[in-house]
Amino acid sequence: MVVIHIKRGDDSQFLLETTVQAAVEDVLKSVVMIHNGRLKVYRICTEMALLAEHGPSLPPEMHGLSEDQIQDLRLKDDWAETCVASGGFKENKDPCGRRNGCQPLEKMQEVLHKTIAEAKGIISKEQVKSNKCLTEQHVCDALDMLRGAVMIVFPMNLPPHDPIREELENREVLIGTQDEKFVLEASMTQLWFAGKEMQCGKKLLDYVGRNEKSKMIMKVQKRGQGPPSREPTLTEEQRKALMAAEFQRREQLKKLDEDDDSYLNSSWADNHQLHRAFQGLSNISWKPH
Repeated sequence: MVVIHIKRGDDSQFLLETTVQAAVEDVLKSVVMIHNGRLKVYRICTEMALLAEHGPSLPPEMHGLSEDQIQDLRLKDDWAETCVASGGFKENKDPCGRRNGCQPLEKMQEVLHKTIAEAKGIISKEQVKSNKCLTEQHVCDALDMLRGAVMIVFPMNLPPHDPIREELENREVLIGTQDEKFVLEASMTQLWFAGKEMQCGKKLLDYVGRNEKSKMIMKVQKRGQGPPSREPTLTEEQRKALMAAEFQRREQLKKLDEDDDSYLNSSWADNHQLHRAFQGLSNISWKPH
């Protein structure tokens, strides 16, 4: 099987295992699904951390309003009494005014935080260093873990407008947000290998050959942005090692140059030593007594 190291720009994303017989469009579709799935997991983890601190989300019309403004506008959170954390809650107001401040108790917080860490570990970029490939099933497993943790802490589920529930039900709206810039669409995405765009309708073997035991780097790029930057010839570790070796070599050459000049001050290198010895001028000192 061929192992593909997927990068976006110079940033490593994940490893994908496939075969040289795979069509480029199938590989592209898998890359986009895994990439977007990882982003979804990270978005949910971010919101779950806020859920553990400040409870479920307020209705959108109440976001950012003070208590006085909410009373003046006669707004009410109809889900506050229904969507309560298992075991009760304690008050911890959200300084951003987006959540209702009903923080789950410590044991339930531990469930959320532990699940967040496990889910992030499954789709982490550190898996690249461990040579572990990522599949769509890994992303699904991470999402299922997060969904299960939410149901444990909130048996009555979260309000329909809560970002976590919207993400888990694929109802999220990212238009106008910073997260929208990172999401990919298969029709607007390109794969690049060795400075060449991989065209749909071809197979991987048309670009990488027929060796099934190879590992390569492919870059993901949005269509219309031009070719991505090429990979550096040396890695950062190799570059540092090369610079250290070059510095050591220069220091050795400098030391050798100093040693080459030092023999000129030695008595055995003096061409007139024998002549002065016959004349008795060998041990003459010019210092005053």
